[in-house]
Amino acid sequence: MAITAADVMKLRQKTGQGMMDCKRALEEAGGDFGVAVEVLRKKGLATAEKKSVRTAAEGRVHSYIHHNGKVGVLVEVNCETDFVAKNEDFLRFLNDLCLHICAAAPVAVRCEDIPEELVQAERRFLKEQAIEEGKPEKIVEKIVDGRIKKWYADRVLLEQPFVKDQDKTVQDVVAEMIAKTGENLVVRRFARFQVGESED
Repeated sequence: MAITAADVMKLRQKTGQGMMDCKRALEEAGGDFGVAVEVLRKKGLATAEKKSVRTAAEGRVHSYIHHNGKVGVLVEVNCETDFVAKNEDFLRFLNDLCLHICAAAPVAVRCEDIPEELVQAERRFLKEQAIEEGKPEKIVEKIVDGRIKKWYADRVLLEQPFVKDQDKTVQDVVAEMIAKTGENLVVRRFARFQVGESED
């Protein structure tokens, strides 16, 4: 199947990847747009893994105040160079991240940032729930594992479905930016403030 320039441009607009990467992905996918997106996503994750050992000591703190003035977000994302920290794509990414945090209200950046005692308490609760539902004992642990994964996806920033594209997680979006910038990026921390919300 012939890959047209319009196909390449359409894929580039959806993924933000380079023209040649998009062309190669479409060729590898036999022209299937959905498969090509997945090819690029996997490539981005592979690139992210290779770059994750490099030090990210530059970056920015970005802020966002919701239009009603009742929710505000600060996020720190580190990169390797000041050049990337000033890049328009990086700034848009930071803004999207702030919008996501504003809308999805995560409580931690990574799974390991949630205290282990909270995770264990939730596991105990989910186990009791599965037993009460009459689930067979031999599959209770698998059920708990599945539900704890969903519990993380509700609360952990990098595990959450990205608000602007629910087919991706925030981690996928970070990986795509790593592939795009050619640098390791680390979401270091965030703070979300909401009027009237208690600190507990």
